[in-house]
This record gives sequence, C-alpha cells and structure tokens, in this order.
Amino acid sequence: MKFEFSDNMKNLKSSEIRELLKYAHVPGMISFGGGLPNPESFPTQELKSILDDIMENYASSALQYGETEGLSELKEQLVEYLKRDENINVKPENIMLTTGSQQALYALPMIFANPGDYVITEAPTYVGMLSSLNASQVKSVSVGLDDQGMIVSDLEVRLKDLKSRGIKPRFIYTIPTFQNPAGYTMTLDRRKYLLELAEQYNVPIIEDNPYGDLRYSGQKIPTLKSLDKNDMVSYLGTFSKIMAPGLRTGFTVSQTEVLQEFDKLKQAMDLATNSLSQYIAYEYIRKGIIYRQIPKTIDLYRRKRDIMLEALDDEMEDATWSRPDGGMFLWVKLSKDIDALKMLKRAINNKIAYVTGSAFYHNEPELNTMRLNFTYSSDEDIKEGVKRLAKTIKEEKQSL
Repeated sequence: MKFEFSDNMKNLKSSEIRELLKYAHVPGMISFGGGLPNPESFPTQELKSILDDIMENYASSALQYGETEGLSELKEQLVEYLKRDENINVKPENIMLTTGSQQALYALPMIFANPGDYVITEAPTYVGMLSSLNASQVKSVSVGLDDQGMIVSDLEVRLKDLKSRGIKPRFIYTIPTFQNPAGYTMTLDRRKYLLELAEQYNVPIIEDNPYGDLRYSGQKIPTLKSLDKNDMVSYLGTFSKIMAPGLRTGFTVSQTEVLQEFDKLKQAMDLATNSLSQYIAYEYIRKGIIYRQIPKTIDLYRRKRDIMLEALDDEMEDATWSRPDGGMFLWVKLSKDIDALKMLKRAINNKIAYVTGSAFYHNEPELNTMRLNFTYSSDEDIKEGVKRLAKTIKEEKQSL
C-alpha cells in the first residue's frame, strides 16, 4: 500500500541529536553529542527503595490511570520544593504535571499561537522548541546571545520593529540559566529588563529551567518566575536532570487560565502523565532524597566540566568556547571558514561526535559552531575526545 501523509508531517524532521545517538554505539566512538545525564548520577538504590515502598503502600493508585493535571500529593511537594529551591511562590492548582518538559514545549505553542503567528526565541535555542514550532507552523524572530545571556536590548529592537509592522509576538521563549546549547546565564539586570519589556508589550514569557539545580560555580540568580509580579511567566521544570530522565516527569507552573487550556490539550495527548513516575517523584521529594542527591550530581558534573575546559585550553586552537557555571553543555565557535556540519563526516571517521550549531537555529544559523556535552563521557574519554576533535579541526582547515 502507498501511504499518503498529512501536510503537517512535511514541517517535521528528525532531530540531529537523535540521529547522532546511533553513533554512540559504534565501537571506539566518543560522543559529545547527546544531552544525556550520566548514569552515575542516577540514585538507583534510593529509587529501588522508593519503588518497594510504593508497591507496599500505593500500588493500587500508582498503577492506575491518574488525573490529567497530575498527582495532588506531588503538586503539594512541588509547592515546597519550588519555594525552597527557587523562591517561587505557587499554589498546587497552578502546577501541571507533564510527560517530561518536552510535552509542555509542544503544548504551549499550540495554546498560545496560531499557524503563521510569530514568537521570539534566543539564537541559538533548544531544538525541542524548534521542533514544536515547526509542528505548529509557528514562525520565530531570533534574538542573539552573548556570555551574559539573551541580549535584551536587541529584544527591545525586535519588539519595536514587530509592533511597527502590526505584529504581536505570541510569547518569548528563553532558557536563562545555563542555556542549552550555549551554556550562558542571563544576568539579573537583563532578567529584570526582560520582564519590563514583556509587561510593556504584553507578551508572555516561557521560562525553561531544566538545569537550574546544576550550578558548579558563581552565585545563584533568581528565576524569572520568582521575579515575576504580573503573571507574565510560565515556568517549565523537570526531574530528568536531577532524578532520572527515563521516568519522563516534568511540570509546568502557570496561570489558571493557561493550565485550563493545557488540561484540554493534554487529555487529547496522553490523558495523564505516568502515575508510577509521579509517585516516585513524590517520594523523592518527600523523603528529602532530592536534596541529598543534587550535591552529588553537582560534584560529578563540576569535575567533568573542569576536565573538558582544561582539555580545550590545552588542545584547541583558533576557536572560542563558553565557560558555563552549570548545566551540561559548552558552545564552541570555530574560525569562520569552517562549516561544522560539513566537518562532521570527518569527525565521525575520527571517532568523535558533536552536534552542529546549525541545529539550534530557526533562522540564519552560524555554521561554524558546535555544542559539546560534558556530563556523559568518562573522564578519560573527555580528554581523548577533545584531542580527536582538535585533530579533526586541524585536518579540516588543512583541507580548505
């Protein structure tokens, strides 16, 4: 049978990151490509104990369908966690449990925007949001980054230009803390400026904060949501980086009217988030395991970040890279004459993989860029991988 597919599918393409994961299993390959947490960070013994308790005490509920908006006990725990961790004051009814935060990234553009509408994103930005925008046929206007995060003065220019053309962006999407892919963190002054602009132009903000707990150096900066006095911000969080990504448990904090729309859409998507995973997350917070586990993960990832930065300092020439205070990624800029996508075949032959920077742009990509993950590889593989990458870049320059 010859199948005919919808026009919607024409807007979707496979993620380069997903495609690169297959190379991770090639013998001898070192991959800096995937955004994978290190299995050493998984609290396996604690989760085993939690599962035993759940089967003993909550099995009939944990193995049953759940409420679309999420487990009420977990939402109560998240209220305390968000207050303690990010100084975010929220009520349980303002929290929606999601199947990973990616579900919210897919849902919110559908809730806020119509096909053909414009939104504003950072450039570069997370591929999961780009995929969602493509699926929803939503256009974007990009605002650049520097080592202090989104250049908010450029955002003001974009907002003024859009207004002059009669265009109101439907939302501003940002990852202000340890940005993916660049690793940059938006300064406090820029966060306040961003909130002022959002209020002035009446544009909601989606704040994605998957890495906020993973700080290895520098001072903690308040989230946009904690600074938000006018209900401008929808906040996305996840347990993937601080518990286990395979459990696919995330959450969205937003206004009641937003979550009412989300509830309707989620009923069509999956009815409800996995009940068992929600009970695991509930016990993970309730028992205080989350507060003991995060420092262990920080120690592990701080060491790996430092090893990669030291290796880059020693091996790399004619390139610059970010020096993140946390998160999982470095952003590398090569000399202008190198196309990182064209160089990828050479890199694979040299048994080193990365994600090309062009994958993180909706418009006008910088071709001489790449993202490196430092959390997943072993310490020795980080050192060897950077050597292979430096060798690849040198060979590519010689071939031009």
